[in-house]
Amino acid sequence: MRAALVGLDFGKNDFAASLDELYLLAKSAGAEPVITITGRRASPDAALFIGTGKAQEVADAVADLQLELVIFNHALSPAQQRNLERLLKVRVLDRTSLILDIFAQRAKSHEGKVQVELAQLQHLSTRLIRGWTHLERQKGGIGLRGPGETQLETDRRLLGERVKALRAVLAKLRRQHATQRRARGRNETFSVSLVGYTNAGKSTIFNALAKAGVYAANQLFATLDTTSRRVYLGEVGHVVISDTVGFIRELPHQLVEAFRATLEETIHADLLLHVVDAASPVRMEQIEEVNLVLKEIGADHVPQILVWNKIDAAGLEPTVEYDEYGKIQRVFVSAKSGAGLDLLREAIAASLKAALEARGRSRSEPVDSVDMHA
Repeated sequence: MRAALVGLDFGKNDFAASLDELYLLAKSAGAEPVITITGRRASPDAALFIGTGKAQEVADAVADLQLELVIFNHALSPAQQRNLERLLKVRVLDRTSLILDIFAQRAKSHEGKVQVELAQLQHLSTRLIRGWTHLERQKGGIGLRGPGETQLETDRRLLGERVKALRAVLAKLRRQHATQRRARGRNETFSVSLVGYTNAGKSTIFNALAKAGVYAANQLFATLDTTSRRVYLGEVGHVVISDTVGFIRELPHQLVEAFRATLEETIHADLLLHVVDAASPVRMEQIEEVNLVLKEIGADHVPQILVWNKIDAAGLEPTVEYDEYGKIQRVFVSAKSGAGLDLLREAIAASLKAALEARGRSRSEPVDSVDMHA
């Protein structure tokens, strides 16, 4: 599907990096970005977000290049989206809808599909408010609709019922996860979660540490379903390592909320491995974005080690860095070549051993069990 990408520079963050990310998101969703249209404004236009002149520039591009889709690098209000679609005569997607679409394509497990559907319905509920005037007609009901109930009211009611049902399914899954965590707690098995910006290489590191076969690809949101494996780390015994969904700037709140059942593996972890793309020019901003999401889900208190991945592309050497208190702060590795992975295993073991000693508890021998999938 041929698409135009549209972004406005409001003088905040790294505008060029954000547009590069939008291009990758569009490609990940299956679109073919043909043109990128940019502009500068102090604040969004209330009606069209980009203003009348810039909207006409986009309309001309749509007509001249025979485009089928326009993707905005921003969150649009329902009214702005509706006004733009009337003017441009093609489908308009904002950044939130684009990310939701990618998640819908990538979800493979039952839990992942439930979480994505819930996020989509929560987003859709905001679009139903004065969204389509043709839904306002009263349609006296037989069966499903009550007498005098409008189509819009029916849509809201059915959507609300579906959201309620999905929340019940996720509540059940959260209870199952809690049971798994309690079982691990009885065995005194440490829990380690991989977190990080999307496409930082979490799944590749997970596969290297756990000798697993989790799908890993050079694309955004290759992993949606959390996978856990038991790994033996010398004197600290077995630990459970979990691979989680990647984060991204302006990650839709609906997704964070819907994926809370999955992300609780992160909240209850003993240690976070915060994987960073060492070759990215905006790696510091990406670290900050991940920390913001961790704070939103209540996982900012969990100890973390920064794992600088892709050092081969960044021209760095495998090493371990410590802070002024002697705590491990950063480990430099290449999951692709394997350089530094031995240092990472030692760093995980040392951090967990320190945590064990700090708690003053003795470790019992963990019982054998099958691999767990969160």
